[in-house]
Amino acid sequence: MRDRSRLIEADKAAPAPAAILPIRGEGLTLERGNRPILKALDIEIGGRGTLVLMGPNGAGKSMLARVLAGLVMPTAGRVTWAGRPPDRRRAPKLGFVFQRPVHLRRSALANVTYALAVAGVPKSRRIERAEAALARGRIAHLARAPARVLSGGEQQLLAIARALATGPEVLFLDEPTASLDPAATTAIEDLLAEVRTLGVGIVLITHDLGQARRLADEVAFLHRGRLVERTACEQFLARPHSPEAQAFIRGELVL
Repeated sequence: MRDRSRLIEADKAAPAPAAILPIRGEGLTLERGNRPILKALDIEIGGRGTLVLMGPNGAGKSMLARVLAGLVMPTAGRVTWAGRPPDRRRAPKLGFVFQRPVHLRRSALANVTYALAVAGVPKSRRIERAEAALARGRIAHLARAPARVLSGGEQQLLAIARALATGPEVLFLDEPTASLDPAATTAIEDLLAEVRTLGVGIVLITHDLGQARRLADEVAFLHRGRLVERTACEQFLARPHSPEAQAFIRGELVL
């Protein structure tokens, strides 16, 4: 609790960027080499609870997340954050965790302080906020360890802690437990459950129906670049509307 209070006090002291929620994608189309990835897709992220993006490989889930986060420009359509186009000043309000985290050749603590520096946090406050973020991620004891020698699960916890350090309104995660063992997966899911209680919205990409059952409030199902359905998790897992989602739930190959 002390570490959390320190992070909250640091957040109060630093000027906060303007809000980014809701995040809206309107008519999002993305092509790569004349291959359609997203097809006139509309979606809104309100930031409440956990939205899980599901669908077969190649459905467009990862690209959709990157487009909404402002990391990839759509071929057509537009993204808005709180009614305005994405901009660098508000970028710290959106955290993004990739399936394979990339860390600098520095300590775990230095990786977080670097992210805070990029976000414009005053130098005098970076160490305190970074330490609080590592404590929240349950890896405070690894603060001085080189980030790149940590285990896969520890590196992913560090990536989440780094994303949370800037005080995001919403956290995007692209299959963060895809290659991890059950213990590491449990640690990350426990952290995400706690993050949700703090009021941070979560957008999680996963193929794991069990993980969706444990974490999701809503499920958005994508197929061939289109948003096929979006509904409450319990309803999706029990009675999906679309034939594609029904086949996915049954464990069949969805082409």
